[in-house]
Amino acid sequence: MTIDTNYDSGTSTLTIKVSGRFDFGVHQGFRKAIEQIPATMRTVIVDLQFTEYMDSSALGMLLVLRDKVSNAQQSVRLLNPKPDVRKILEIANFDKLFSLQ
Repeated sequence: MTIDTNYDSGTSTLTIKVSGRFDFGVHQGFRKAIEQIPATMRTVIVDLQFTEYMDSSALGMLLVLRDKVSNAQQSVRLLNPKPDVRKILEIANFDKLFSLQ
């Protein structure tokens, strides 16, 4: 379980990659990643391509991220979830709160 971040200043995009289990074990790393989001950030991408599992604490962390990036010019996109992770997001209606691709 790891959190990797990449900031593209040209597009004002922060990409957060979550590998392995997205649960309370990555709470501190995820929190550090979102604390550094500047007000000028346009897009935050959470890449779930390598996320094997997601629990309710991960859903809570995504809601904290959504609150942090609540400016009208900012957006959060959840990318590449595996079928099991996508199912969790859809059951929790996160496909209505976030752009899920």
